[in-house]
Amino acid sequence: MNWFLAALKKYADFTGRAQRSEYWYFFLFYLLIYIALAIVDSLMGSLDENTGVGILTGIFTLAMLIPSISVGVRRLHDTDRSGWWMLIGLIPIIGGIVLLVFCVQDSQATDNRFGSNPKMVT
Repeated sequence: MNWFLAALKKYADFTGRAQRSEYWYFFLFYLLIYIALAIVDSLMGSLDENTGVGILTGIFTLAMLIPSISVGVRRLHDTDRSGWWMLIGLIPIIGGIVLLVFCVQDSQATDNRFGSNPKMVT
């Protein structure tokens, strides 16, 4: 949960680097909260069966849009790629696979143009 909160504190910080654990824990807690809110939406009757989005899940998704992009950009920076690579996700299927491969790669061991290695910083 600390990684999720740390990513939220860097809410609109598109500079620097995010190690794998920060990115994947953010994604995990995002998914868990979304599922919990979808269940609440379903119980309240506000969940649209066709889209899978209700009032609470819609608000949560909009609130988390900028932090999600921010942590994704910082994760790409950690692998020495520009944040503009996030746009490849707009290509159906292939773009998502490419982003997944980029996000599971290990950090660049040394400093890069986006900053020092976050694994080495204490």
